[in-house]
Amino acid sequence: MAITKLPRGGFADSAVTSAKVADTAIGTDEIPDSEITSAKLADDAVTNAKLSNSAITIRGTSVSLGGSHTVNIDLDWQTVKTGDTTMVAGQGYFVNTTSSAITMTLPSSASRGDTIAVKDYAGTFGSNNCTIGRNGHNIQGSANNVVFSTNRASIFLVYADSTKGWLISIESNVGDKQAVLHTEATGGTVTTSGDFKIHTFTGDGNFVVSQVGNAPVPGAGPANVDYLVVAGGGGGGKGENCGAGGGSGGGGAGGHRTTFPSPGCNAGAFPISAQTYPITVGGGGAGASPGPACGQPGSRGSNSVFSTITSTGGGGGSGDENANPNGPGGSGGGGGGDAAVRAPTPGGNQGSGNTPPVSPSQGNNGASGTNGQISPNTRAGGGGGGIGTAGSVGPATAGGAGGNGTANSITGSPVTRAGGGGGGNGKQATSTSSGGPGGGGTGGASRGSPGNADGVGSATAGSANTGGGGGGLGGGLNGPAPAGGSGVVIIRYKYQN
Repeated sequence: MAITKLPRGGFADSAVTSAKVADTAIGTDEIPDSEITSAKLADDAVTNAKLSNSAITIRGTSVSLGGSHTVNIDLDWQTVKTGDTTMVAGQGYFVNTTSSAITMTLPSSASRGDTIAVKDYAGTFGSNNCTIGRNGHNIQGSANNVVFSTNRASIFLVYADSTKGWLISIESNVGDKQAVLHTEATGGTVTTSGDFKIHTFTGDGNFVVSQVGNAPVPGAGPANVDYLVVAGGGGGGKGENCGAGGGSGGGGAGGHRTTFPSPGCNAGAFPISAQTYPITVGGGGAGASPGPACGQPGSRGSNSVFSTITSTGGGGGSGDENANPNGPGGSGGGGGGDAAVRAPTPGGNQGSGNTPPVSPSQGNNGASGTNGQISPNTRAGGGGGGIGTAGSVGPATAGGAGGNGTANSITGSPVTRAGGGGGGNGKQATSTSSGGPGGGGTGGASRGSPGNADGVGSATAGSANTGGGGGGLGGGLNGPAPAGGSGVVIIRYKYQN
């Protein structure tokens, strides 16, 4: 019988080469499964040409095995957007800012590898910017929105992780990427009014700025703030109480300095930087203490300070016609009325306001007292100055009124502060008539007292955190006289749009 197959042992190693085997001579049905292992094939023994399929097709392009090909990322491009849009991962967006700036907001949730693209459709990002809203994610590792302001910009973003967030992996004509920043700070009692934060300090503290706005980047906040700095009001004087009682001056209001309202009430007028600003809130000056029969002056209020802005404490009211070193201040203290029996002449020792001088002025002068024997034997103390007006000289039968304060709406509603204290009235010891007290100016100031026993306790202190002056204590009363009101520091800035 003819031999149709040879045993394996009948061939020497490498005796049968591929060149000695005709094509298709050995069918696959003649080779048991796993009979030819990779160890029995020489390197490069099977070439691409010997494979029935030697190429693959990628997006319509045939690519040979072992070749290379650039694969474009596949995004679902949307119709042109002409208004604010919340984007979806895996989509591309043509953005037309011809009519207005547009904010394209990133998805609220994201996974590694999510992709989004944005293209300036009309070449108008330079005039009307496109903002990428971060929607709680970081962009390029920063917790801020990004503004694109270059015409023909193209941006491709891919999400990495919670640390870096969305990264710009491909960009064209982008230029500088500007983060939208608003001022961030702590300190004092913080309230809001619309798009503004207000920090109110009623005592010493720190205004700590961690970030400042970077306007004029569209949508960003300014790097400036507005402020109101009010010092402590001056204490009231105590009129002479020996024999013929003399009138006493009201305390001057604490210095009042402010930038509010600044132009447009939104840009601020005072530049700040990221640092800590110590805040000093001045206390009210003490009223004249009980003491010798002769009149005693009140004490000057304490200064309030924010950065380079210092408001001077209000001047103390005079106790009589004698020297009053405490009289000058933010607003001046009122002068005393002497008890001497003589023809009516102006009293002395009213304090000057805006001392030391600043511009705009931080206050006004106190008024002089009135001397002399005037029926019914009264001697009037002058009113302390306020930020709105100077103190008034008292009429024959009453102490002078304190100068008015000024309303300010830096907190979102109008509040009047820094009024002068009213003057106290004096009397003759032989008279039971004392005349009337001087009224306190508007803005936390206090009234003076009449000059008899019935006037004890009727003079009042300046209101807390208004910088109002203390009222003068009328002659014939032993005191102590009322104190001035404490000051306040308020800082306001834009924190959102």
